[in-house]
Amino acid sequence: MNHSRFLLLLLFTPPFALGQAAYQAQPASLPNDPKALVRNLYKEVVALHPLGSPGGAAIKVFAPYLSNALLHRIDINVACQDDWDRQHPDRNSKPPFLEFGLFSGDDLRAEPGSFHIERVQSDKDGSFLVYVRLTRGVPPEDTDVWHVAAIVIREDGHFVVDDVIYVRDRPQGVDVRLSEYLSQGCDGPRWVGCGEQRNDLK
Repeated sequence: MNHSRFLLLLLFTPPFALGQAAYQAQPASLPNDPKALVRNLYKEVVALHPLGSPGGAAIKVFAPYLSNALLHRIDINVACQDDWDRQHPDRNSKPPFLEFGLFSGDDLRAEPGSFHIERVQSDKDGSFLVYVRLTRGVPPEDTDVWHVAAIVIREDGHFVVDDVIYVRDRPQGVDVRLSEYLSQGCDGPRWVGCGEQRNDLK
């Protein structure tokens, strides 16, 4: 891991201390449109490449775009990461969430270079699926292209992202939700392990 990536890891995985109440305030300029909301979120994702679950001050960048339920899941995941650290005091151990891009995917897909909103699909329950194409690398020779779908709901009078689906891009793959990934290996705030690490997002 290079030095800049290590610094990002430190920035985005601080102790589980602030709690959800610390980032409840919503900016006045939050878009009142699902497509614009997701576009603004992924501008931040491409600029910052959040690794692991951002906690503490770092989550404030993304919190205005996220539902209370998703923020709560992130809080619990941060606590689970802290418990993993407690159980693995050897600093040479590799944390399970080390190279996970919260809104984009695992491993190299944690650092998308660009994105494009492809379409918006409404559901009968009032939610929306906003499909995003993510790209990494230099086209056309060295380009990785993959897709996610942000689930957008209305909460407290504005739109927020309630979950993200990592859309399968190979026959043996499966669609995986961010909420599922956040709970992998965790029993609430406790790290209990998960056997073989999931490869669906790679």
